[in-house]
Amino acid sequence: MEYYETVDRFLNSILDTLFGERDPRVRGWLLLDSYTPTFLLTLTYLLTIYLGTKFMKNRPAYSLKNVLLFYNFAVTLLSFYMLIELISSVWSAGYRLQCQALFEAGDADIRVAKVLWWYYFSKLIEFLDTFFIVLRKKNSQISFLHVYHHASMFNIWWCVLNWIPCGQSFFGPTLNSFIHILMYSYYGLSTIPSMHKYLWWKRYLTQAQLVQFVLTITHTVSAWVVPCGFPMGCLKFQTFYMCTLVVLFVNFYVQTYRKRKLEGDRGAKAALKNNHSNGLVSHNGASSKNKLQ
Repeated sequence: MEYYETVDRFLNSILDTLFGERDPRVRGWLLLDSYTPTFLLTLTYLLTIYLGTKFMKNRPAYSLKNVLLFYNFAVTLLSFYMLIELISSVWSAGYRLQCQALFEAGDADIRVAKVLWWYYFSKLIEFLDTFFIVLRKKNSQISFLHVYHHASMFNIWWCVLNWIPCGQSFFGPTLNSFIHILMYSYYGLSTIPSMHKYLWWKRYLTQAQLVQFVLTITHTVSAWVVPCGFPMGCLKFQTFYMCTLVVLFVNFYVQTYRKRKLEGDRGAKAALKNNHSNGLVSHNGASSKNKLQ
């Protein structure tokens, strides 16, 4: 216990030195008074990935079909709640789109902060994304991007809630909640075999995420150009972090869909060669043999 308290004081003193006085309006909220629980939960997340993949190496994969169906639709509903509540709260507070300071809307700022606390907490819930991947032995999906995004967002949003829990901070979560409605509903539907033929829009999810990042960067930079008192250091960090996500997601998109295109091209060439060797000619993607059948 004494060791925990020593580590706790050390971690919090570093953050207080870096960022200054915390926002008093969120004191006493779950998980916010100390950084240590967030830090330890993140370490547990990373350790679970490492040990979990080793534990599952020689064991059969779990299906988790019903669990995934429930989980994905539960996160979809949570994202829907956050989207509606964020839109409603910033609208009633009279927030500006271009730049909104931290102490302009009175009690309405608290309402925004409460939704953003759920957004922070949702990043802890989303650690389950990776745990399910480990249990299903889909280890190829545990990329640097995946782990970096999940681990960093949880920690960043702890800082956001402690120092900038309202105002300008509303914009990114509003967009992200909308994207997560699309994303987790897609994942939920993908667990239902009869729905697979309707799930042609997966690649557009990544495109939508990239648009989200670009819009967030634009919104953040606009507060540099026409400042409203929102901490400049936070704006700069937000811009830098979003740029890292753009780079990583673009790389993921290119690698994923270029690879599929190349595999498709190779498959088409092999099929064409095979058709010619059998005296068959392709007609609009269907061979004569298929047409006769």
